[in-house]
Amino acid sequence: MSYEQNLIEDEAGIRAVVQASKRVAVLGIKTEQHGGQPAFYVPQYLAGAGVDVVPVPVYYPDVTHILGKPVFRRLVDIPGDVDLVDVFRRPQDIDQHVDDILAKKPKAVWFQSGIRNDAAAEKLARAGIKVVQDRCLMVDHRRYGR
Repeated sequence: MSYEQNLIEDEAGIRAVVQASKRVAVLGIKTEQHGGQPAFYVPQYLAGAGVDVVPVPVYYPDVTHILGKPVFRRLVDIPGDVDLVDVFRRPQDIDQHVDDILAKKPKAVWFQSGIRNDAAAEKLARAGIKVVQDRCLMVDHRRYGR
């Protein structure tokens, strides 16, 4: 199987990723003080829709909980499996997280709207991880998650 099959761009593939994602780590999640930003209101929506959201903020060293859930500083520190890593990082900042993502081995990684990093996506896809780029998980969850 070629790694390209893990680069998900078709609607059936998007639907499958959304519907398989019951536990989602949100890399780059913002805090409640940033409620108007997608990196807060998208995970807030997901949590409200019944998804088990695991906060992995990049900033806020003193914050211990977001959305009432304990915060983890690295993906590998999260106990148990993660279905999806939802990424809220600028494209140039994703590379520093690739090793952490690979070590955690989620089933899929989702780069939010406006975020593309083809080199990182290829590296993850070659490791057997499905990758969605430049799409809003909230929009697609509303479309396919029910």
